[in-house]
Amino acid sequence: MRDLTTLPKAHLHLHFTGSMRLATLVELAEAAGVRLPAALLDGVPDVPADVRGWFRFQRLYDAARGVVHSEQAMRRVLREAVEDDAAEGSRRLELQVDPTSYAPHVGGLTPALEIVLDEARRAQAATGVSVGIVVASSRLRHPLEARTLARLAARHAGDGPGEVVGFGLSNDERRGVTAEFTPAFAIAARAGLASVPHGGELLGPEHVRDVVTHLRPRRLGHGVRAAEDPALLDELAAAGIACEVCPASNVSLGVFHEARHVPLRALVDAGVPVALGADDPLLFGSRLVAQYEAARRVHGLSDGELAALARDAIGSSLAPERDRTAWLAEVDAWEAAAPA
Repeated sequence: MRDLTTLPKAHLHLHFTGSMRLATLVELAEAAGVRLPAALLDGVPDVPADVRGWFRFQRLYDAARGVVHSEQAMRRVLREAVEDDAAEGSRRLELQVDPTSYAPHVGGLTPALEIVLDEARRAQAATGVSVGIVVASSRLRHPLEARTLARLAARHAGDGPGEVVGFGLSNDERRGVTAEFTPAFAIAARAGLASVPHGGELLGPEHVRDVVTHLRPRRLGHGVRAAEDPALLDELAAAGIACEVCPASNVSLGVFHEARHVPLRALVDAGVPVALGADDPLLFGSRLVAQYEAARRVHGLSDGELAALARDAIGSSLAPERDRTAWLAEVDAWEAAAPA
């Protein structure tokens, strides 16, 4: 078996706060005099598999986000996220951030996003990992706030180092009306930003269809529940809409009771592009390579099939074409090399 750390990868589903190292969380909390919930510190992804699971997850996530309230903290979180992906063989990281959460601590929405973009450029220069930023709105907030974020994202759109490449919609899928966020995504689309909303994790195929109809995604955050409808899988495959599959978070949130129930094989067999992601390693306990290891160990994917997943992720990324072409050649070389 080949070393999955050396497999060239694109990491397309990682949240800013959720990327934080546990040691960093502890240090920032101590510096701020913040007492953290014990469940954040034990390293056990033990979210209950019932309707309360999401709310418990959100409470822990909010507690973690509460220690990131300075420019220095924001820069550290981003820099370490890029460093961690570099150590795992990532060539591309598309990091999702909602600047609303950090704006009160750094002078507003614009400074919050500009801090992220500036540090992304620095981290890319230092590590060689290509970094793009996805600005995401929350379903818990009014759709008018999503329009504000879309306009902000549009002002920083581009495919160069540390620029905004996409616009997303995250948080509890059961909240908000998808169609009401259409104007925000239209603003982003006019600026050339890709639509990369969450959909099809907590809710089933009809929610996926709702998101596809109204938000016209290039990629779906998760999308795993589409596997419950073979016709929908065919539609996603035909449209080339990639699913950012995050097995560890699916199990931790109780979407599936065991790792073997995550429908990775069904998505792959249907021809849906799949980009494995770690989602929130701080809460779910594993990073990107662990998702590839689970695909190998739990789902029985061969090295050739794992290389195909890496190609899907690279091809579904929002990086410049010349970079994607170079990384795809590196995947070919990884697959052609003899196993260790």
